[in-house]
Amino acid sequence: MYKIGLAEDDHKIASLIKNGLEENGYEVEMVSDGAQALQVFGKGNYQMYILDVMMPEITGIEVCRTLRKNNDHTPILMLTALGTIDDKVNGLEAGADDYLIKPFHFRELLARIEAMLRRQNLNTTSVNKQLQFEDVILDIQSKEVKRAGQIIELTAKEFHLLELFMRNPNRLLSRQYIAEQVWDVNFDTGTNVVDVYINFLRNKLEKGFDRKLIHTKIGMGYIFK
Repeated sequence: MYKIGLAEDDHKIASLIKNGLEENGYEVEMVSDGAQALQVFGKGNYQMYILDVMMPEITGIEVCRTLRKNNDHTPILMLTALGTIDDKVNGLEAGADDYLIKPFHFRELLARIEAMLRRQNLNTTSVNKQLQFEDVILDIQSKEVKRAGQIIELTAKEFHLLELFMRNPNRLLSRQYIAEQVWDVNFDTGTNVVDVYINFLRNKLEKGFDRKLIHTKIGMGYIFK
């Protein structure tokens, strides 16, 4: 599960973001000002920070700048009601990775977060070309998959499907999200292509092994755990 640090002094906005992200499988640690952000965020294992710019005591820009000075390279998304070019430049120059102006649609926030985490995963695996979860090893370059040392032969789509799961362990993925990421198409509710390929992957990855890894959440999607 991805853990996100959220610093937002508007309790209503913070609660909406927190609840929405938790419904989408994220863990969220929420603080209400910049001073708290610097105290809390530096001690946890976070995959991303969301910082409001205008906060009491210490601004989001200052928090961002301090985190970067402390060699914290966690992706940072800035939230602000300030929409001028200078405001955006100030945030990016302080070390932010992206900028979202209030008011915003939650779907756009979610899309920005997912895109930033995908980029972070790609950067992480640029040095280490392997993904590993439990006894499964997926090699990005050779396209080889092993479970408990046993080679698992997969088609290209099955490989991409497994890669998606291994980049998002313990996170519920909807059928729509899987279709968009693996097939790069808008999801057609009349097709069962996702379910068919999930079954293909299960048969190859789980057959002959005691522990199941791909679990179905009826009416919601799938989770790799």
